[in-house]
Order: sequence, then structure tokens, then C-alpha cells
Amino acid sequence: MNKTDILAVLQDWNPWTRELNAGVPRNQYLSKLMGFLKTNQVVTITGARRAGKSFLMRQAANGLQAEGVNKNNVLFVNLEDPRFSKLDVKLLGQIYDTYLEFLAPQGQVFVFLDEAQEVSGWEKWVRSMHELRKAKIVVSGSNANLLSKELGTLLTGRHLDLSVFPLSFQEFLSFNKLELKGKLDIVDKRIEINRLLRSYLESGSFPEVALSDQKREILLNYFEDLVTKDLMRRFRIRKQQELKDLIKFYASNIATLTTYGSIEKYLKVTRGTIERFSGYLEQVYLFFFLKRFSFRVKVQEKDPRKVYSIDTGLSNAIGFRFSENIGRLAENMVFLELNRQQALNPGLELFYWKDVHHREVDFVLKEGLKVRQLIQVCWNVSDLKTKDRELRSLKKAMAELKCKDALVVTEENEGEETLNGNKVRFVPLWKWLLQIS
Repeated sequence: MNKTDILAVLQDWNPWTRELNAGVPRNQYLSKLMGFLKTNQVVTITGARRAGKSFLMRQAANGLQAEGVNKNNVLFVNLEDPRFSKLDVKLLGQIYDTYLEFLAPQGQVFVFLDEAQEVSGWEKWVRSMHELRKAKIVVSGSNANLLSKELGTLLTGRHLDLSVFPLSFQEFLSFNKLELKGKLDIVDKRIEINRLLRSYLESGSFPEVALSDQKREILLNYFEDLVTKDLMRRFRIRKQQELKDLIKFYASNIATLTTYGSIEKYLKVTRGTIERFSGYLEQVYLFFFLKRFSFRVKVQEKDPRKVYSIDTGLSNAIGFRFSENIGRLAENMVFLELNRQQALNPGLELFYWKDVHHREVDFVLKEGLKVRQLIQVCWNVSDLKTKDRELRSLKKAMAELKCKDALVVTEENEGEETLNGNKVRFVPLWKWLLQIS
């Protein structure tokens, strides 16, 4: 590409002559990113496609200007722009040189590389720029292994990681113009909170979806983008129909136990292919696979895993719907919130628990050598048979794991009961998501 063509692309994505569309601020992530930019570290932002990584970087660019950084000292490069042909390290060098020539920035330069995995060898260019102190660099990507392995190998101890998820429920309320200013305000807006909770479960939490009336159409477009750009092209998959069948199977079975063997029989796809494809799906943040709690690693690896989706709306759009689906959606949402907590606290480990009698607890939170909390998701505790089953499982797990902190997340019931002398709290999902005790 010549300089004129490169500059034409850059001008469309940078704040030099226009204000960047930065969307709705996500202050928790933005605060952390702005703090990272004050260090001498490369910053990596990872997360699912369309989770908001690009908008977060634009918000950071605006934040830098608000702190007095000249707008010409910011370079934003969207590496998925189709006008960038033959993506390689040489092109990154040309882009940077063109930027220096035409913008002539004075002082500290900030470079934002969006979807860096599109460029083979990008991590070597980043390392060189970092070591020569030419710029502070923020890199985003939609592939967990790609960023952690490729950059981690070259920049051990010299990069900071930020994981971005789709909207939390608190953010979802803000995106829908519902602000909560205190307990009395929460009481007054209870009906609206529950209405939005239903939408949150049904349509998911991708930022663009939250702001649109065309939710299903956008989710189906996301799915096609993810399959085409992040899976088919990146991993050079030839068995495209088998991959789509596996995705639809997982989307239809969120919050359930799965084994490669059982999927093999159902889909008539080889176990090796299922295992390999499942790894790809986890790398691009489409699905997560939760292991069973055990003090023996071999047991964790061989036992069934519970599958969860990055977004309940996406699973609803591409999977099959069932009458009992609302309880699964709620459990999936609890898993995602726990994942957000885990990203902020790397010492937190997450499992499910099950014994030989098939008693099961949805989530075991472990920190260090200690089990910190047990969480059961029981949407309808007014069904006494269901409630009794869930409490019996909790009682057994609490005794076996020596854990006194147990919680049942429900649709609307709240209160306390005593098991073996220990209190078990019942909390509605919306209150738990908003961290209201």
C-alpha cells in the first residue's frame, strides 16, 4: 500500500480531524485501562467479538485527550478494515511511518492495535516498539490463546491483561437508561428492573444488542462473523457443517453436563474432531467448559464438564429453545458474573460439584486451598420437591468441602434457612447481580 492509501484508512478511524464514536462509557474497564496506560507495560485487551473492546479503546483515546494528550499523539489501527491488504509486520511498519510523517507527533505516542491476531508476527513488532520506547501500546484480540501465548512468550513480565465481557446487569440497566440511586429508588423501580432482567436473560448482553430493537438480526450476524472470521479462517476448518452442528448443540445445552463421547454419538462426529473444535470455541470466547471439583487433577480432566455460553441471547438465537430454558439462562448468567469476578481476582477458581449419588451443586468458589462459597441456582423454589433436592445437595457439599457459606440464587424468593447449623441464604437473581444484600 502507498502512503496516501494508508493515510486515507487511518483518517477514518482516528481523532485527528473528527471526534471518535466511543459509545456508552464502561467506567469500570475504562478506569482500569487508564491506570494501565500510566505504566511502562504493553496492555492486552481480550474478550469475545463485539464485547466492546474497540469502543473501550476509543474511550481510552478520548480519556487521554481529556488528560491533555494531543489528539495527534494517538494512533488507532483497525486491522480488520478490508482496505488493509496483505496484513503483515511490514505493513505495521508502513502504517507507523506514515503516521509519523503526516502527523508529526511531539512527545509520548499511544498506539491502539485493534484485533491484532489478524497480522502474522504482530507480537515481534510490538516487542520492538516497546523495547525501543517508541510508543505505549494497547493490543486487542478475540482469541485468548493467541494473545496470551504469543505475546506472553516475548514479553514475559512486561504486559498487563484486561478481560472484557459483555455487559454486566448493572451496565445493562445503564445502557437502558435506568439509574439506581439508592434502596428506595430500587423499590420504586422493581417492576422495571424485573422487566429488564427478563430481556437480559432472553436477548443477552452484547452492548450493541442492548441498544437495538433488531436484537435477533444482530445476534445472527454476530454468529456468522464469529464463525467466518474467528473460526473458519483462523483455524482453517474444512468440516464447516460439523463445526456449526457442534455450536448449535452447545447453544441448545447450556448449563448441562457434556462429554465428548455422548456428543460423538449424537452428532456422528469423531471424538477427536469434537475435542479439537471445542478447544477452538473456548479460545474465541464463545463457550466455556466448567470442570468438576476434585482434589485430584485426573478426576477433573476425565469427568463431564458443564458448558456455558458467552451470551444467553446468542444461544437463544442459534440453539433450540425448551420450556425449562429460563432456569438454564439464569445459571448461565450467574456463571458469567462469576467469570467477571474471576477476571478481577485471578486467585479465584471455579468448579461444579457432584457426588456418586448424582447430587450436584452448580458452583464451587475456591481461593487458595479453601472453598470460599457454594452457589446453587434454583429458579423456582416454590416447587418443594425441587427445593428439597437442591438443599440436600448443598448440605452434602457443605459437609464434604467444609464450607459454611452457601447461597441459593432464585427468581424472586429471598430469606434464610439453616442446614447443619449453617445459614443458607436465598437471593433473587437481580439482587445478586446488582450485589444488593
